Amino acid sequence: MRKISTSALAKTLDTVSRELFNTLFDQNFISRQGDQWVLTSKGEECGGEVVISDKYGQYIVWPPDFNPLQFSNTARQDLINATSVGKEFDLSSQRMNLVFAEIGWIAKGVKGWEITDLGKKVRGVQIEHQSGGTFVMWPTDILSHKVLLRSVGNAEQLPTEQGTELNDFRQKFPANLRAKDGHLVRSRAEVIIDNALYDYGIVHAYERRLPLEEDVYSDFYVPNQVNKNPFYIEYWGLENDAKYQERKKVKQAVYAANNLNLIELDDRHIENLEDHLPKMLLKFGIRVD
Repeated sequence: MRKISTSALAKTLDTVSRELFNTLFDQNFISRQGDQWVLTSKGEECGGEVVISDKYGQYIVWPPDFNPLQFSNTARQDLINATSVGKEFDLSSQRMNLVFAEIGWIAKGVKGWEITDLGKKVRGVQIEHQSGGTFVMWPTDILSHKVLLRSVGNAEQLPTEQGTELNDFRQKFPANLRAKDGHLVRSRAEVIIDNALYDYGIVHAYERRLPLEEDVYSDFYVPNQVNKNPFYIEYWGLENDAKYQERKKVKQAVYAANNLNLIELDDRHIENLEDHLPKMLLKFGIRVD
């Protein structure tokens, strides 16, 4: 089947080229890079191809029976942007995007915000503007998502979901050791880790719940303002405790399944933390010499 240009396709659909280009852009079949229309992966799936000719240069062709006008705009219309989400929580769009980034749903790109694997799991959609910048839109049910509500400070709306095993662990090892920054932690090793992060000037949180619906908490969370690549730190103690080892395997699986960045420490590292932690931090763009 011989494919035809976008202008030729517009004629078969009884519309003008400019409107068809806009429709293709709105439906994410094509995107804009500088002054050039670029075929997206979605466009390729529908049979679009890029061809180069001596006369017309580079352009996109389509199957002659391709009709992008038949695709409903409902999906796009049902999505809301950061401004709309922010209005629900009395936050600006800038602050809202920072919240999305903090919970790992978006990351700062070259020109705008880009969707992450976690963001895709909650059905966020990355949109490319005609200028080449990117932003992310969200399904309306995101407004009641537990992870988002926790992050914007509406945790009081949620029931307590602490697992019995987690409560048992916290009762057995209460957080009564104070680090330099005021964090109350549960072990000497955690004091050493927390103090190191504080001395390095690294913003961090202790026992931060992962941005998932599962009831899983990290030992430390670093939002990482250096390269916008947040990560978690886990200290694995109690190597001879069978229940603890089971819990460790579950947490490692959760980190891996959700592509969350993780630094893992054990007693070998704690004894000479200054030799180990700086090297690990370098992987995330943080230099502490």
